[in-house]
Amino acid sequence: MFTLNCNGKILNLNSPVVMGIINITPDSFFEGHLNKNDAEILLMAEQMIKNGASILDIGGQSTKPGSKRIGANEELNRVIPIIKSIRKNFPDTIISIDTFYSKVAEKATETGADIVNDVSAGNIDDEMIPTVGKLKVPYVCMHMQGTPESMQLNPTYDNITLEIIQFFIKKIEACRNAGINDIIIDPGFGFGKTIDQNFTLLREMLSLQMLDCPILVGVSRKGMIYKTLETSPENALNGTTVANTLALINGASILRVHDVKEAKEAITIFNAFNQTT
Repeated sequence: MFTLNCNGKILNLNSPVVMGIINITPDSFFEGHLNKNDAEILLMAEQMIKNGASILDIGGQSTKPGSKRIGANEELNRVIPIIKSIRKNFPDTIISIDTFYSKVAEKATETGADIVNDVSAGNIDDEMIPTVGKLKVPYVCMHMQGTPESMQLNPTYDNITLEIIQFFIKKIEACRNAGINDIIIDPGFGFGKTIDQNFTLLREMLSLQMLDCPILVGVSRKGMIYKTLETSPENALNGTTVANTLALINGASILRVHDVKEAKEAITIFNAFNQTT
């Protein structure tokens, strides 16, 4: 069992928790998060907290396949006002900053973020891991083959689960050497992986427990779900709940989702199932 020290707020992962996604971008792949003003975003945060989110993940950079990268300053302009507002209105809530820029991680943490969530595991910005080590906050270290711009062009693996375990062994060592105490690993569903590779990884995810780190899973409304169901992200909630349940069975400690209520209900049923004699 794991606990995370989030700027003095202790998050207990004895039971899985929900991370609610709040994208401050004009090009989210999920239309439910598009074109919201600051007041609407604050209301979204409030509803997620009421529905049981333990963490709110704030991101100002789209990382969907083929997305266009923006600079750190523009990203800061998007996320800092929202982090300030959420911290002011919900002081006890744990906030995660979703960024691959060390500058954004540092400024966001100074403003009120408690966790750094990096889809590149420090591969885009060499200063990220040393910076997080100095910040003394938990770090979500995600596997991605390639970059968001190119990751889905031709993802190739000989043995996806083994290669991801080897990747994390090296990254965990680098994080420990930098002084990061709380490391969360994210297999990176949809990031440089085909649909078949995603499902192989989900099926074999229990193997990642050998790394002795909490596992974050983000499959919410992604292509592996809506393309399998031959539908759209907007109609992929039921499929997302099924995939989240499979992730819980296979060792997930954190579910990163657009739909907090449904993910929280999946955890409740999962816990009840495990406690039934």
